[in-house]
Amino acid sequence: MPITKVSVAALKSLDPLSSLSDARLTELADLCRVESVRRGSDPFRLRSTAGQAVYVVRGELALAYEQGRSEVIVGGSPAARRSLGKHRTFASARAVTDVELIRIDDDLLDIMLTWDQVALQEQAAAKQPAERPASGADWGAMSGMFGINNLRFGAFSQLPPAHIDELLRRFERVEAKAGEVIIREGAEGDYYYLVESGRCQVERLVGGVSMLLAELRSGDTFGEEALVAEAKRNATVTMTTDGSLLRLAKQDFNALLREPLLHCINMEQAQQKVLDGAQWIDVRYPSEYQYDRLPGARNIPLSEIRNAFGALAMDEEYIVYCQSGRRSSAAAFLLAQRGYRVFVLEGGLWGGDQAR
Repeated sequence: MPITKVSVAALKSLDPLSSLSDARLTELADLCRVESVRRGSDPFRLRSTAGQAVYVVRGELALAYEQGRSEVIVGGSPAARRSLGKHRTFASARAVTDVELIRIDDDLLDIMLTWDQVALQEQAAAKQPAERPASGADWGAMSGMFGINNLRFGAFSQLPPAHIDELLRRFERVEAKAGEVIIREGAEGDYYYLVESGRCQVERLVGGVSMLLAELRSGDTFGEEALVAEAKRNATVTMTTDGSLLRLAKQDFNALLREPLLHCINMEQAQQKVLDGAQWIDVRYPSEYQYDRLPGARNIPLSEIRNAFGALAMDEEYIVYCQSGRRSSAAAFLLAQRGYRVFVLEGGLWGGDQAR
């Protein structure tokens, strides 16, 4: 079956997609395709509607129901605005003419609808600050961290639904000027940050010399390592342009993000996962790793974990460990934000010594 890219205009004509923001529809258009079906064929003989919202956007499709009832869905008609799988349980289908369909993953659509509806609530609340606190951020138009791929596979994909509204409520928006230091190396961790607009750079003192570690832009996050590991800031972050940041206080970060994302397992559970194909990742320094690493472990120090994004396979499971569990918790959070299936060895090597 020939497949072509779907247009935003086509998505806007469908329910409940018509309620999505233009930014979301643009993202969705890049993630689904128009499927062409030849006259006389059954588009669902080899690929059913299970787990999908399926729409007829052009042509005529005949549906046969139990008890002999039938219906013809015509692309562009009011009846075609609704998905086939959700509102019609049919026994068979046949293309009366050449037909074009759009298939959308159910989970993908549900995530988009959930976050956009919450975003609309937050924007309305921002206009009425006396009723409830709000960040004032335009969540519906956010890219980067709140883009659909991160909502599906990243940090927020693992959030309990009840946390979404609270999370957006508790983010605070702050304006920052070029040259302003947002966090300073050695300071206590107090906030988790998301770059809404502008750019900043991450630097660390090495041997008395300031080294540039990374440059951050819209959608990037920082500040989580000190919060997760309950340690002092290990780098300085400075704005290189004017911009806006969204920040989340430590107690809110712990309750709404840290706990849902960190999955701790004991040594026995970890060893079983390794037998099933999971990979050990040792996030200590090489000088520590060389003496008492676990069999088969790969060494990626916490300071280098961001460089592993994209290099590690997304379809595998990882178990991270360090000496005590502090550094591995920070590494696991960073990986989980990017959608990796990652677990933390509870208590680290100190806690797992008796199980080995």
